[in-house]
Amino acid sequence: MRSDTTHKHGGIKGNSSSDPTGKPTGGQKLRLKFPKLWRTGNTGQVVQIATSTPDGHPALEDIQPITVPLTFEQHLEERHLSEAGQLLLARENCLFVGVRHKDDDDVVRRWKEDLNTLVADRKALEDAVLQTLRGSLSQDQADTAALKSAVVFMRQEDDQDQLWEQRGGAPPPWRLSNWREVHEKTLRGLVEERMDVLMTPPTDLAGKSSIQVDVHGMGRQLRQDLLLVVQHVKKCYPESVNICQLYANLYHQTFSTRLRKLADFGLDDPDCIFLLRWVNEYYPQLLQELQLAGDIHTDVLRELLPENLLSPLEEQYLSRQQRELTTYIGRILDEARKAWTKGEDPLREDGCFVSPMAYDIIQLVNGIVTAAEKVVGDLQKAQVLTCPLQNLLHRFRAFQVDVIKLNKTNSVAFVKANLDCVAQFRDFLVRKSSLFPEEVQESCQSVLTDMKECAHEYLLRSVHKNLKPHYRRLGTNVWLTKSPFDNLCVCLEEEMMLLQGTSESCHQELIGQLHQEVALEYVRRLLKGELKLKDKEQQHRACILMKENTESLHYLFIKYGSKEAWLKEVLGMIAEVLESQNVPAIQMQVASLGTTFPDLSEKHVMSLLKLKNNLTKEDRYNVTAVLSDIPKDSGESRPFFSRVTVK
Repeated sequence: MRSDTTHKHGGIKGNSSSDPTGKPTGGQKLRLKFPKLWRTGNTGQVVQIATSTPDGHPALEDIQPITVPLTFEQHLEERHLSEAGQLLLARENCLFVGVRHKDDDDVVRRWKEDLNTLVADRKALEDAVLQTLRGSLSQDQADTAALKSAVVFMRQEDDQDQLWEQRGGAPPPWRLSNWREVHEKTLRGLVEERMDVLMTPPTDLAGKSSIQVDVHGMGRQLRQDLLLVVQHVKKCYPESVNICQLYANLYHQTFSTRLRKLADFGLDDPDCIFLLRWVNEYYPQLLQELQLAGDIHTDVLRELLPENLLSPLEEQYLSRQQRELTTYIGRILDEARKAWTKGEDPLREDGCFVSPMAYDIIQLVNGIVTAAEKVVGDLQKAQVLTCPLQNLLHRFRAFQVDVIKLNKTNSVAFVKANLDCVAQFRDFLVRKSSLFPEEVQESCQSVLTDMKECAHEYLLRSVHKNLKPHYRRLGTNVWLTKSPFDNLCVCLEEEMMLLQGTSESCHQELIGQLHQEVALEYVRRLLKGELKLKDKEQQHRACILMKENTESLHYLFIKYGSKEAWLKEVLGMIAEVLESQNVPAIQMQVASLGTTFPDLSEKHVMSLLKLKNNLTKEDRYNVTAVLSDIPKDSGESRPFFSRVTVK
């Protein structure tokens, strides 16, 4: 192809080459070919120059390829943005740094023409860069070259801005500067535009409100775009730019602005819950995904919703949940009361009376509070839901009081079933203590302890009534015949068989309570003072009999589930006091008893020593005096003697 004239910004004339402005220089005319197949990506065009042999045919061995730089237009067309920018910077420097003859009209005219061309070319390049930035999130991985080139271009422009400052002058008004701000502003517009485009909602959102669909769509778009940034866009920027965090900040700000408008609008309960879950659960989980967590620092992101908008939503949600919890628990209690009123017995499982009431209430409370913790993002805020539990347990106690007071044919069965409920509630309060404010936990435990004690007292009342005739013979001369205690054990075993019907743990507590009360009654009757042991022989006999009684009681109660084995010790030690004869030996036994059971008082010791008729009044005072030498905090903390009333 013959080229007699120079192509604008890149045609070849002779052995022309391009100066830094991208414009060709003159030279010898040559026959040139431009095979497209040899065009390179960034460097320029490869041209074949052929010489002729004498017969007019080209000498193939003499064909030599040469590289001709691409013009500005060609770089721009190929989206080599940084290379195109370099050409413009060279032309800019020539125009503003080179020496001009201001008095030469022809030079000034050509300078103005060159400037106008530069301004037009620069506008085209800036538009191409901005277009590339706006398309950052719609490119596939193969199209990252243009974005990389645009990033390099912006860095070049920042360097040129600094050169203008060093020259002491402001950049020309037609030159777009401060590309850092331009870059962020462009990306912000891109983010807002993409958050406006709603994705097709999933099938599980069919029938949901427009607010829920919009929020879910924005969340999905945000996640999809941030993954694209981390996986592809990140490669186009130097680490110093921290492009992932920049995009995260922009998406966070945009998402926050949209959510604020929704929160300020006033939401119904379903939309309120949905918005809170996005703020406190879904969004934090999204940013903590493995693919994003390494490149996005959530600690520098502000809250999605400010406190003045978040608090009303939380209050709306928590109030609704509290009302539901109160209503549901009230219905459960009403169902139990209704069944008792009708004369129905509670259900039985494995021979034990049970009630679903505690299980249902526990599952309800645990589920609502656990869910609320996720929705409001704070367990302490969710704990407020458990406050009504105090009043509801008071209603439960009132129900039990009525059951005991009226003492209907099914009252015993209901009290046994309620004992199991009380045990489940107590375990729940301890095991899940984090769900309750401290004052709520203490109040509920107090109510439950009172309910357990009332139930024990009610169930054991008839037992003690039937044992009372046998109690009367304890601590008397008749007791020394042994048969009264044997009769007591026979009656006691019959009563304990009737106490069955509660869960294993509840039965252990109930039998343990009875074990303590029988032991207390035994000691109370002994210290009453009706028995008089005149000599060593009677005292030895009483000691042996008391030890036998102790073994019998221990075996019987352990057989039926009591865990109060420590009671065997207190009765055995009292028996040792009865057998001891000289004052020092008695003092040693009393000191041991007082050390093990610090609630042993002088009155208790005096009453015990009065059983031994061979002791003088002075001896009894000498023995009692040893209690003053025993530290008050010694021994175990089990109360026993403080529950035994003596005159």
